[in-house]
Amino acid sequence: QVQVVESGGGLVQPGGSLRLSCAVSGRIFSINDMGWYRQAPGKQRELVAGISDDGLTNYADFVKSRFIISRDSAKNVVYLQMNSLKPDDTAVYFCRVSLGYYTNSAPARSWGTWWGEGTLVTVSS
Repeated sequence: QVQVVESGGGLVQPGGSLRLSCAVSGRIFSINDMGWYRQAPGKQRELVAGISDDGLTNYADFVKSRFIISRDSAKNVVYLQMNSLKPDDTAVYFCRVSLGYYTNSAPARSWGTWWGEGTLVTVSS
């Protein structure tokens, strides 16, 4: 019904860059907030960055000035440009999307939050 798929993870050396993408598809009629979270081994999932439907952004303190979140509303895609990567940035990065979707029964439309399955980012020399 709704698919949220991340891509762009991989292995990068400290100081390097990666760009993550998250594509949303399916029977949707509106996308509100989109965001990136991450979860390192043995740690809780934490917010990295978020962007509203009108382009307002917020960032975790640990990524400010290094990461940039953006979205292409026409394509239903959210990006995370990650620069100056550090070993501490190693984690699985998840996309979270708040959206409106069409249902198969009454009511015909509903709202909900979807998560992708994540993409692994490893920062190591």
